Amino acid sequence: MSKEKPTVKVTLVKSPIGALPKHKLCLKGLGLRRMHQSVEVEDNPAVRGMISKISYMLAVD
Repeated sequence: MSKEKPTVKVTLVKSPIGALPKHKLCLKGLGLRRMHQSVEVEDNPAVRGMISKISYMLAVD
């Protein structure tokens, strides 16, 4: 019995140029490198915290 972990699709829509260094590290932690790149990440409190910190740069589905 394997349970699928819930995921969140995150897309980078604003350039990280000029963003705070900690915000750039959040992008790296989420696995985002390029503009308009989308990744599916596991939905857990740590990821939710990173998403909320840099929500101005992301589109979340």
